[in-house]
Amino acid sequence: MNTDLESRPAPTALVVSTPRRSHRRRWAAAAALPVAAAGAGLWWFVLRGDPPPPANLDQALAGVQAPAAAVTGTPGVEGTWAVDRTITNAQGTGSYTGFRVNEVLTGIGTNTAVGRSPNVEGTLTVKGSTLTAARINASLTALTTNDSRRDGAVQRALDTSRFPTATFVLTAPVDVGSVPAEGQRVTAAATGDLTVHGVTHQVTIDLQAQLQNGVLVVVGSTDIAFSDYGVTAPTAPVVASVDDHGTVEIQLYFVKQ
Repeated sequence: MNTDLESRPAPTALVVSTPRRSHRRRWAAAAALPVAAAGAGLWWFVLRGDPPPPANLDQALAGVQAPAAAVTGTPGVEGTWAVDRTITNAQGTGSYTGFRVNEVLTGIGTNTAVGRSPNVEGTLTVKGSTLTAARINASLTALTTNDSRRDGAVQRALDTSRFPTATFVLTAPVDVGSVPAEGQRVTAAATGDLTVHGVTHQVTIDLQAQLQNGVLVVVGSTDIAFSDYGVTAPTAPVVASVDDHGTVEIQLYFVKQ
């Protein structure tokens, strides 16, 4: 009996198997770390990205040529002008209205959400050195953001099925002092009524404009609080917070009527 016991292998299988499972768990956890890090990096890259730059007159002017058929009426800035959605700049961007707002993404940090609608129509009237009238309508149902996964939430927040249009109407004339010449940059502040989500408030939009190649190019922006218009910022699991205030911006190309 003693011989048989001495000839049997030592009962080490159970002792060995347990640390092997432990090693496998540690190796699996170690292997998962770079995968998780890569996933987080990809999430950061996809959601953060580089938002479109703010409306800028130099960029808006770059490469702009008016369609030959659209250049009508008398030369100069005086007259009635209408938004032309066929005109684009060197970056391929045309007329738009939109917003910019800061958000904080869970575990990632700050990000800028940008939404724009290219479906814009409207007119403005210039007499001498004075902007006497302006009305701009933007379709919010056509508004998209710099991340399509955000679009549905923005549409719901704005309730675009009930309030599909945002409108700005000039309520006070704007005198720029002298009749602008071709290529002359004009800076002004335009006061008017902004209607969003069925709510109207008076705002002042800081504008820059320039006549180039028969096209009146206008950019501008103003800050608003979304709660003033009854709009609650949309939420999502990855979004820790969204500012209640943001910037409304425009880039518009006008041709004379």
